[in-house]
Amino acid sequence: MRNEALVGYLLHQRPYQEKRALYYLFSQQHGVIHGVGKKGAPLFMPLQLFATGKRDLKTFSQINIASQDNTQADSVQKDGVQKDSTPAVLEAVPYANISGQHQYAALYINEILWRLLPTEDPMPILWQHYQISLQQLKQPLSNSELRLCLRQFEQYLFTELGFTLTLTHDNVEDPIESDSTYRFLPDVGLLPVLVHNEESEHLASESGQTVFKGADIIEMARLGITEQTLSHWSKLHRHLIDHLLDYQPLQSRLLWQQQQRYQ
Repeated sequence: MRNEALVGYLLHQRPYQEKRALYYLFSQQHGVIHGVGKKGAPLFMPLQLFATGKRDLKTFSQINIASQDNTQADSVQKDGVQKDSTPAVLEAVPYANISGQHQYAALYINEILWRLLPTEDPMPILWQHYQISLQQLKQPLSNSELRLCLRQFEQYLFTELGFTLTLTHDNVEDPIESDSTYRFLPDVGLLPVLVHNEESEHLASESGQTVFKGADIIEMARLGITEQTLSHWSKLHRHLIDHLLDYQPLQSRLLWQQQQRYQ
């Protein structure tokens, strides 16, 4: 690409020379793109910029904050001329009104995206859901509402990555039985576990496995992600996220845990 206009959100950055940074940008046009640009780009705000380069690492120039209500591809003209001659400066509010524990949730979404998404693979549907999630995180949310926001976004991410969670049948296509216990393996599915019901509650903690009661799985399949099923979905999603990350720790999760300890 040469001087191509992009609209996107910054997911992650690292220092790169004295006045520049290495950016991981989630763009509407090309998905995640790596590039080098002038320091100062904010998180959680729509950016408009120009990208140049044939290799994996692009050069980003003219990085500006896009209008909050104008984050479509046509917010910058293809001929390289900005429609708005006075774009917002980069020193604007850095987290776009995302505050408190909501910032940790937004950092978590960013981290799973830049660590799991392939580069230069357009994902316009996920991009739209990312914007929706950021808008939700700007609102006052209860703890349950915050967790629901994260679980729903994770489900969209799993779909884009090609993971379909089948909750109506086990790994050999037998229907889920309410009085049975199942172990979840990301690459296999739900496997029946031959234990007594009174033992199933202790199996996960003792073996490090993700175990569900059949009745809970049936409820998850019937209701989807709701407050009633939230704890079960959280356990399932966490196991799948950890698997996709090869069980490497998430920095945003560690920050969240530290924040909870000091409250």
